[in-house]
Parts: sequence; C-alpha cells; structure tokens
Amino acid sequence: MAQRISRAKQTIRTSGIGFERPAARARAERLETVLRVLYLIFNEGYTASVGPRLQRVDLSSEAIRLARGVHRLAPDDTEVAGLLALMILTDARRDARSGPAGELVPLQQQDRSRWDRAAIDEGVALLSATLGRGRVGPYQLQAAVAAVHDEAARYEDTDWPQILALYTLLERMHDNPMVTLSRAIAVAMVRGPAAGLEMLDALAADERLAGNHRLDAVRGHLCEMAGNREAAVRHYLAAANRTTNTAERNYLLTQAATVREDGARSR
Repeated sequence: MAQRISRAKQTIRTSGIGFERPAARARAERLETVLRVLYLIFNEGYTASVGPRLQRVDLSSEAIRLARGVHRLAPDDTEVAGLLALMILTDARRDARSGPAGELVPLQQQDRSRWDRAAIDEGVALLSATLGRGRVGPYQLQAAVAAVHDEAARYEDTDWPQILALYTLLERMHDNPMVTLSRAIAVAMVRGPAAGLEMLDALAADERLAGNHRLDAVRGHLCEMAGNREAAVRHYLAAANRTTNTAERNYLLTQAATVREDGARSR
C-alpha cells in the first residue's frame, strides 16, 4: 500500500496536475463514488463476507466515522445525510444481532431492549431533517426502511405495507436485485408467502445473483412461512453451502434442522 501511495504521488508530481476544486458535475460524481465505498465498507462490517465472525465492528464503526466527516463537509447534501442516517439506524441493532457465542440472531428474535435508542433517535432526526429538502435518493429510502424497523416496539408491530411502499420506490430508481429480494420479503409479509415466492422465481434468472446464498436463504424462509418444509430445508441447506460466513452458515444449518424436526414431529 505504501508503494502504491508513493507511485501515485510521483504520478501526480510528474503530470503537473494541480489540486483545485472540481467542477460541480465532477464533484457530484466523485462524491457518489465516496458514498458507495463507505456503504460497502459499512456492509462488510455489519455482515462480514468471510470468516467466523458475523460482524466486523472495526469496519462499520470506521465507515460511520468517515460518513460523519463527509456530512460535516457537505451538510446540505441529502444523500450524504441519508447514508449516515442509514448507517446509524442499522448499527443501532448491532448488539442484539448476535448471541453469547457469536451466533446470528434474526430480526424477529432480537431483544429490542438491547437496541441503541439514542442512536435510533439520532438517525430518525437526521433522516427527518433531510426528507423533503430535495429529490429523495436511494440512501434516504433505505434509511427510511431502517427507521420503520427500528421504531416498531415488537416485530409484530412492523409496518410492512410502508416498508413495501419504500422498497417499491427504491426499486424504480435503482436497478438492483438485492432491492428486489428485499421487496419480495415485504410482499410476502403483506400479501402472503406465495406472492413473495413468485417474485423470487423471476429473480432466479438474474445473473447478478448467481451463486449468492441470500436468494436461497430468502426462498427457504418463505417456503417455511408457506408450510412447505421439504423445500424450506432444501433451500436453507443450499444457502448454507454457498455462504462463506461461518455465523450465517451455522444459522442456516440450524434453521434447516429445526424445520426438519418440526416436520417429523407433525407426522
């Protein structure tokens, strides 16, 4: 890394490129790239892509720190505020996402008294201050989804129709299969698992999700909701075989075993 930095400095020195404020369009493009990188860093910290740990707090905390710095430098940019709010609202649930042995605890089973209420209040206030000040962007919509989850006293109190509406807007402005996957969950919660599974059938052909364990994980969950235990077990196992995070794999294997045992007892 030191050698790369040294070579970059030498390239700048010999090229004669001056340090000057970029034009508005170039600045917007560069800022978008910065936000994307911070978003990816945070996501990797919130759920590590590989290794035994579910979370890497060092990465998510650093992403929040840097996002705060960007927000101080660009306080009027609504998407900067939206990304910071998204990070804060999501990170507020961090302590409840894993158990004593580091095992994954899904949203519906989390002890919400362990959520950071001060962080939730900060994130909601930040989001409320930025909404309505201009064109709403993807980060603001994702932050709004996180706020709906955080403000529900119980999982059963979650306003799924509102979450579905937010994901529908997000999908219209942002062609991303992960957004569609999240919308399928919301559709299942509002209209039933069959409707969600129908959406997943269309997603299965999307090459961007090829090999991604989340498609099988969601399908397993919706099949379980629908009472199709055999299919649920099959997809949970497929997802477990594809994920490279140990905590996620253990959770998926546990789900498969639980569903299989429930099916055996019901016979």
